Amino acid sequence: MSHIPVLDDLGDVRGKRVLVRTDFNVPMDNGEITDDFRIRAALPTINWLTERGASVVCASHLGRPKGHPEPKYSMAPVRERLAELAPGVDLMENLRFHPGEEGNDPGFVANLIDGVDMYVNDAFGAAHRAHASIVGPPRTLPSAMGLLLQKEVEVLLGLRNNPKRPFVAVLGGAKISDKLGVVEALLNTVDSLVIGGAMCFTFFAAQGKPIGDSLWEPEQLETCKRLLASGKTIHLPEDITGVDAQGAYATFGTRLPDGAKGFDIGPGSAAAFTDIIMDARTVFWNGPMGMFEDDRFAAGTRTVAQAMADTKAFTVVGGGDSAAALAQFGFDDEVDHVSTGGGASLELLELGDLPGLEALRGAPNAV
Repeated sequence: MSHIPVLDDLGDVRGKRVLVRTDFNVPMDNGEITDDFRIRAALPTINWLTERGASVVCASHLGRPKGHPEPKYSMAPVRERLAELAPGVDLMENLRFHPGEEGNDPGFVANLIDGVDMYVNDAFGAAHRAHASIVGPPRTLPSAMGLLLQKEVEVLLGLRNNPKRPFVAVLGGAKISDKLGVVEALLNTVDSLVIGGAMCFTFFAAQGKPIGDSLWEPEQLETCKRLLASGKTIHLPEDITGVDAQGAYATFGTRLPDGAKGFDIGPGSAAAFTDIIMDARTVFWNGPMGMFEDDRFAAGTRTVAQAMADTKAFTVVGGGDSAAALAQFGFDDEVDHVSTGGGASLELLELGDLPGLEALRGAPNAV
């Protein structure tokens, strides 16, 4: 695989106008930023450029406006926060206000890079999208990956290609279909796979166990049967916490009675999963073990988060809900790497490449 240019490959940036594609898709509440982590995560790259005399303009998407301006997705609050953290750095309006962004329109790319000398992609969370601002600029401009993107790529490709063993992947969340590709890819790499979250019910059903009224995906039944028959080590929960047919809080084994719904792994499973994490040398975690937003069903996710903090293994958390859970329980500073991209981290682990990386390898300054 050819070299992906890094910041040093840009050469002298003094006096140059550099477009930095950032991921400032921050959580908002009534026009207020509730967590500025993604803005702060881009500062090392922005500072690297400005300290060397470049003028920086950032570009990002925010939310899901459908190709036209929507006031609630305005970048104004982000621009205000960025001005406090990195004075003198510009920020364009929301890229997704224009249909050309998601449509990867060459005309939109031309407008984007008008008056720009160089391009840096530091938006790992969007690098799996073949959008205009991700794949367009490297076609013509000297380009590089920023420090954040570079760290993500090094960590995640390191997991994929050369992990310290035993390597354990802990996967949760609601749907096996969302993570099917990565499950199949990880089974070739990991020593064992730990499955929690609602996706475990489709595996239980594949084993012929009753799952009550729990969430599951009938169309993935055959897939789960095939995975279970693959001879790979897959750890499923040994008990489940949820509600019985009357809606009362209850703990079950792995056979749920009629009308029952499972919402978390049980205490026995949490203890068993902890042991597996503690014995590992590398752990990748993506997806909560249950409905952790509800205190009654947070224990499984909290226990796994605690184990990720306590283990001596190299620990990586793959964005999204798992990162939110980690922060909620106060363990986000105690793992080795929290990815800024949920979907992007899964796709990079699955495929070993992303459209954003492929675009950078084709840049005029790529060797």
